[in-house]
Amino acid sequence: MNTSQNKSLVLCAVLVILMSATRMHHFGSSLHLPDASLAVFLLAGFLVASPLLFGALLLEAALLDYVAITHMGVSDYCVTSAYWFLIPTYAVLWFSGRYYARLHQDTLRSLGIFSAVSAAAVSVAFFISNGAFYLFSGRYPDMNMGEYAARVAQYYVPYVSGAAIYLVPAVMLYVLFTLRANRVNHAG
Repeated sequence: MNTSQNKSLVLCAVLVILMSATRMHHFGSSLHLPDASLAVFLLAGFLVASPLLFGALLLEAALLDYVAITHMGVSDYCVTSAYWFLIPTYAVLWFSGRYYARLHQDTLRSLGIFSAVSAAAVSVAFFISNGAFYLFSGRYPDMNMGEYAARVAQYYVPYVSGAAIYLVPAVMLYVLFTLRANRVNHAG
C-alpha cells in the first residue's frame, strides 16, 4: 500500500469516527458537540475521491440514526418520508467537495474559494433538508411562507455554524500539514 492510499484510509477513518462521535446531537449542547455530518460529507468529497466512501457515509448516518432512536432515547420526530431527502442533501455537500478539489491550489485565494463553496453548499443542503421536512413530513400540512420563513430563521444559523465548527479547524489542520509537507519536500 502506498503513501497516498494510507493517507486516504486515515482520512476515511477520521471522518467516520467524527460522524460517529457527533451524530447523536444535531445542534449540540453544553455536554455534546454538534453533528459533524455536513462537514464530513463536504470534506470527504474534497479529500477522498471514492464514491464508495459517499455510500459508506450514507449507511453510517442511517445506522447511527437507527441506534440513536432505538437504543439511546433520541426522538424519531424527524424520521418521516422526508428523511430520504438527506441523500440529495449530503450529495450536494459531497459533490461540492469534489468540485472544490478540482479548483484547489495551495494559496490563500483558494481558501476564500473553499469558504464560498462551503457556505453555498451548506446553505443549499439546509434548504433541501429543511424544505423537504416542512413539505413532505406531514407534520406541517398548513404551513404558510411566513411560518416557514420564521422556522428558517430559527434553524439556519445553528445549521451553518454547526458545519463551520468543523470546517474551520479542518482548514487550519490542512494548511498546517500542507506547510509541513512542503517544508519537508523542499528540505530534502
